[in-house]
Amino acid sequence: MFKDISPLLADHRAFSYAIAQMHELSLFCQYDYILGVESRGLIFATALAQVSKTGLILARKPNKLPSATYQESYGLEYGSDALEIQQRILPAKAKVLIVDDILATGGTLLAAANLVNKAGAQASGALVLLEISELQGIAKLTERSVQTKALIRI
Repeated sequence: MFKDISPLLADHRAFSYAIAQMHELSLFCQYDYILGVESRGLIFATALAQVSKTGLILARKPNKLPSATYQESYGLEYGSDALEIQQRILPAKAKVLIVDDILATGGTLLAAANLVNKAGAQASGALVLLEISELQGIAKLTERSVQTKALIRI
């Protein structure tokens, strides 16, 4: 089930509105940094970091970051993948809001939360543009104590 966010990104007014609404929704938790998940999550995380005036941390696919990294593998609805963050990029005990575009089964966000924990920081919560509710990703995240909000639920 591919959900195309291209029309939203192509309309600067709609995109700005979505970011403003995501910023309001992000106030459910305290955070010092935003962690954006590759690839489309980086778009929303970058804009949200600018609006919220916080630092941005990148969670990338393997071998795309310089220096030593933490890596976390995870399952997808169609296979498996992995994410990495740089070691020493997050201060110890920093509070981190994880941002992605779409929440399906929750595997990607759980992997990102595990990376934050490996770095000695705390995943304060997760925020997505769109949740595919029938896949129950939020329930899986809640079971693992990752409070998650979605701007749109379908």
